[in-house]
Amino acid sequence: MHPVLGCWLAPDAGWLARIAAHMGTRSAHPARTVVLLPYAQLMPLAARLWAQAHPDGFAPRFETTQNWSRSLGGFTPAATDISFDAALDVLTARAMLERTGLGAQAEAATPLLLEAAQQLGVLAAAVPPAERAAWGARARSAALTGMDAGALALEAAVAQLAVAWAANSSYASDVLFEPRVIEATDCLIALQGFQPDPLPAALQAVWGARMAVLSLDGELAQADVIPAFHKTRDAQDEAQRAAACVLQHVNAGRTPVALVTIDRALTRRVRAMLDSCGLQIRDETGWKLSTSRAGAHVMGALRACGWSAASDAVLDWLKNAPAFDAAAVRQLEAQLRRQPLREWRGVPGALDTREQPALAALLAEIEALRDNLQRPRTLPQWLLALRELLQRSGQWALLQDDVAGDTVLATLRLSERGIALSADALWARRRLSLTDFTRWADQALEAASFTPEYPPQEQVVILPLAQLLGRPFGAVVLPGCDEVRLNPSPEPPGLWTAAQRAALGLPTREALEAALRVAWQHALCTPQVDLLWRAGDDGGEPLLPSPLVQALHFQVGDGQAADPRAQREVIPQPLARPMPTAPQLDVARLSASAYSDLRHCPYRFFALRQLGLKEAEELEVELDKRDFGLWLHAVLQAFHEQLKTVVQADAAARRALIDAAATQVTQSMHLAEEEFLPFQAAWPRVREGYLEWLAGHEAEGLHFEEGERWQEQPLGTLTLVGRLDRIDQTGNGEVMVIDYKTESPTVTAKRIKEPFEDTQLAFYAALQPHDTLRAAYVNVSEKEGSKTFEQNDVVAVRDALIEGIAHDLQQIASGAPLPALGEGDACEFCAARGLCRKDFWGL
Repeated sequence: MHPVLGCWLAPDAGWLARIAAHMGTRSAHPARTVVLLPYAQLMPLAARLWAQAHPDGFAPRFETTQNWSRSLGGFTPAATDISFDAALDVLTARAMLERTGLGAQAEAATPLLLEAAQQLGVLAAAVPPAERAAWGARARSAALTGMDAGALALEAAVAQLAVAWAANSSYASDVLFEPRVIEATDCLIALQGFQPDPLPAALQAVWGARMAVLSLDGELAQADVIPAFHKTRDAQDEAQRAAACVLQHVNAGRTPVALVTIDRALTRRVRAMLDSCGLQIRDETGWKLSTSRAGAHVMGALRACGWSAASDAVLDWLKNAPAFDAAAVRQLEAQLRRQPLREWRGVPGALDTREQPALAALLAEIEALRDNLQRPRTLPQWLLALRELLQRSGQWALLQDDVAGDTVLATLRLSERGIALSADALWARRRLSLTDFTRWADQALEAASFTPEYPPQEQVVILPLAQLLGRPFGAVVLPGCDEVRLNPSPEPPGLWTAAQRAALGLPTREALEAALRVAWQHALCTPQVDLLWRAGDDGGEPLLPSPLVQALHFQVGDGQAADPRAQREVIPQPLARPMPTAPQLDVARLSASAYSDLRHCPYRFFALRQLGLKEAEELEVELDKRDFGLWLHAVLQAFHEQLKTVVQADAAARRALIDAAATQVTQSMHLAEEEFLPFQAAWPRVREGYLEWLAGHEAEGLHFEEGERWQEQPLGTLTLVGRLDRIDQTGNGEVMVIDYKTESPTVTAKRIKEPFEDTQLAFYAALQPHDTLRAAYVNVSEKEGSKTFEQNDVVAVRDALIEGIAHDLQQIASGAPLPALGEGDACEFCAARGLCRKDFWGL
């Protein structure tokens, strides 16, 4: 027999025998006897085992205090009661802070007050209603223990308010103190778990001889079990091995297997692996609604409607809302990727939709929905507005079809299942902004969990460590047993100090540690136990096993169990370098960057230029040196065009002109001010360096002729194309092609060192019909000013380049292969790297 079943069914000292003995002592009828269990999952097991031990006659009712109180009915929380529903209590907490003069600190104090009040509410619920006022007076004094310092004024005020809130609340369990309930029950027996519950002790003082409190912990004898130790590399290795341990036990028939939740994220990862194996899983912990797809639908819609919503957030909402025109959404995404705008509020005015009526209609629809949510409302009005938004976007139907959607709607009071909002609540008339309402919805979903429906015959049960008590599992798997996740003496939650906890009667650190150690010992009595921990965290920091595991190492040794994962041999199958041919893909137009691709890697030219493949631009990218370069090009172009209209301009006038151009370009490019600030700070030095260079450049007889000029030059059946940053002329008509660079001057100097390696200036020279011309890079630097790097004898280099272009394209047309060279820096940031599969080539 399983050791736990022995504890239940032992004929003399078993838990059921002790229950029956106490009923006999009281001459209590089983039908008028209630047995309170420490948690609800024990109820069906206790009822089944009682029926097995006592097949004839009546059975007592197995309940928890919460279930029993609810079944007795008649309780509705008052407007100011602690409801233990975060969606309501967070609003009440904020309203209380505002009414007591703490509104300025409400943002920081609300979560503190909510946590403190709910912790005290558990204690207050264990006090008979008639004695609660006196308890509150004692608790107010206890809550101020050690709070004399002025720096703790906010914490002291929050503690006092939490005590007042708890002491003046009614609770669902108050009905258990009523004489009618006592008279209707012959016998009440409370079975305590690992951590004593204050309510049964308080009930016993009122119920007297009718009630007994029995302890379940400490009853299970230490079995002769040596745990299997598994030291893993990292989180993924730990999750894989934990899943393999579970599968091993299931395949061996040791079911159900208990998978203990120590780290929620790790457990979610293990569960995903087990789901893929088709196991029947009973998840008693569930997952937070904020992490569910249904919760993401709601929060995505709300965040997309915020005034400062990012374009990426709005686009994400549109792509998950079926009511919007999918083709128009794709048009919008394509435009946003071509013209990235981080903030959505700038999008409607920046996009040209004159020839795209579907896109114009989509933008109008989006703005109508967003505008409707900008004014403040009361909470009931916000719920109606949110419901309308979800319905008009088509997400309402998605929520109704989602397994967690009904719970999300009920939690947010959007469905009939949700608890009705009180018109007398302190916050009932408070008007919330969209930001406030979005924060409330996020807090409500973060505090609530979704528990999937239990399978009829589970093979795996996911549960907290404390809920192993009294349940006969075939094996227990405990991942997350490292020093961080399984700390035997964690800091208790809440704002309370150790002295306050002792004075108030809250669980102390020592009591929590003792309860954890008892639960740990109980888990180790299971016939098969696997303990897993990782040797390092995600940041590379080493981790030790939990002190609880280290203590076991001293007792039974630290030998490692065999890896339960099935090993399979994978034969490497390296790929050959791709060498496509594309004679049928005519190259009719060629730019400088395209020819540079051909020179660096023919395969990149094939993929990006001949096939026309390209990466999708990111919607949300931080401004970088490339953006500064684009901005600077536009500023210099605007400055020189304006300078051409001025007959004479001294240094001050030129400085004013270039600053005006900078302001105009910044506004037209819709650059985020806070992100562009570092470049804006560098601008005065860049400007002065450029104006100084310009004066010297013009002193050599050169002047600006044209900028940002699109040039096309026929070359047989091929057309060379490109946009020239700048074309200058001398007094005798000689042309100088200039290309701006914002890179390091050292890099620019290397470009002209080997003229036949760098093709850019020679290509730009090839776009000019002149037989004599000059070409140079102008490096515009913050630290070193602006400097000219001229390419000597550019005409000869140009002629060699033209000959090379003709030869290379003739080879392509003749069917020459276009190999992936895979060498040097050209591969580091290549958009075609995933296509050529460079990382999988054979050696």
